[in-house]
Amino acid sequence: MIIDFHTHAFEDSLAAKAIPFLENEGNIKAFTDGRASGLLASMVRAGIDRAVVCPIATKPSHFDGIRRWAREVRAAQPRLEMLLSIHPNDPDALAHADETAAEGFKGIKLHPYYQRFTIDDERMFPLYERLAARGLFAVFHTGFDMAYPFDRVADPIRVRHVIDTLPTLKFVATHLGGWRDWEESRKHLIGQPVFIETSYCLHEMPAAEARAMILAHPADRILFGTDSPWSDQAAELARWRALGLPEDLLAAGLGGNAARLLA
Repeated sequence: MIIDFHTHAFEDSLAAKAIPFLENEGNIKAFTDGRASGLLASMVRAGIDRAVVCPIATKPSHFDGIRRWAREVRAAQPRLEMLLSIHPNDPDALAHADETAAEGFKGIKLHPYYQRFTIDDERMFPLYERLAARGLFAVFHTGFDMAYPFDRVADPIRVRHVIDTLPTLKFVATHLGGWRDWEESRKHLIGQPVFIETSYCLHEMPAAEARAMILAHPADRILFGTDSPWSDQAAELARWRALGLPEDLLAAGLGGNAARLLA
């Protein structure tokens, strides 16, 4: 089974507005229409069995709307594993973490740029502790972001501070631990007990460099991701397979590790 651990989709009524807006913000072109149906069609073309959908609550009030939509998609499309998202300024953040677990969702997505926080800010730790206590994982955008100034709010050394302080948190660091900050990721995260996901990296760095980072990391903590619709899922899967990884690591990274996190 192949599991894409990092995708995005929007409620149908929002997708037509959200995709052009985000394309303009990041000077990037989407590969799907941004709807759940478009993601599923892309998965079929690429031969991907399941995908983790990572919404982002850009306001505290967004939690309930994301949850309602995630419930609907989860019921209709079992191939999509829906996450929720909690805004750091939400006064009910801890209660929402409890509700996330109680409703059977496996984790949440957090994005320091879009949600305006710093990964290792002390105010975040009560939420991290609650997520860990409830057995939830958290998918974090890590590294820089093309739509924002390159401020160091999500860089690898901050991730390292969190995982060293709270080792029970199931921390998923996207973009090989730090988009366009891969030297820092090699120094601070590669080889450490943190889940590393590979989206939107392989076309931006030499294949030998990506392969070396993956091989140097614990084999049970590597996850395949695409960041669809911002990457073509079939092309990302082809890049993964072209790395020449050992068959056991290939199987673990493309689905085995993700299946355990989602179990």
